Amino acid sequence: MIRLLVADDHPAFRRGLELMLTGIADIEIVGEAETGERAVELTASCTPDVILMDLRMPGLDGIEATRRLTRSGSAAAVVVLTMFEDDDSVFAAMRAGARGYLLKGSEQDEIVRAIRAAAAGEAIFGPEVAQRVIAHFTSGSGSTAAAFPSLTDREREVLEMVAAGKGNATIAHELMISLKTVRNHVSNIFTKLQVSERSQAIVKAREAGLGNA
Repeated sequence: MIRLLVADDHPAFRRGLELMLTGIADIEIVGEAETGERAVELTASCTPDVILMDLRMPGLDGIEATRRLTRSGSAAAVVVLTMFEDDDSVFAAMRAGARGYLLKGSEQDEIVRAIRAAAAGEAIFGPEVAQRVIAHFTSGSGSTAAAFPSLTDREREVLEMVAAGKGNATIAHELMISLKTVRNHVSNIFTKLQVSERSQAIVKAREAGLGNA
């Protein structure tokens, strides 16, 4: 029997998954969480084999919840189930330790197959996401462009300098642009990386290989 925890902040969606999986002989829902914090707590008490994890939840999001579970040594396999299919979300989830990534709207057999695969220690991705993963590696997994495709060349350059620990004034001086322009670039980077603080941007950038030289 595969023990499943569902983490999603929408009660109707959780109910829909419950109805979808009722009758699947080898899957048992042992808990439901509406936040990332609750998912981490229930993982400790319910000991699920697999967690279906949404990315956007109030408070602690799904990526950070996955990262905390991975760092804690949890044996539960996280399968992301979300409506977001942008590259940043996909690869952030993978770096956090997710073993699968599906889009909401996936058919029942696809979700069941992903749960079983994750429980067996495999990694599985929906068709749309698999195409992005393939494109990412064929374009060069070590390139910044592949890691953050939404950034402009200048924003990527600024992020590299931020990741190296340089302040806005230093960046402005080295790039020979105004301090206000640097601030605008940094603000755009925060928005595209979906972070609110400089330290969070640095973590994401360094995970992608920037600023480590």
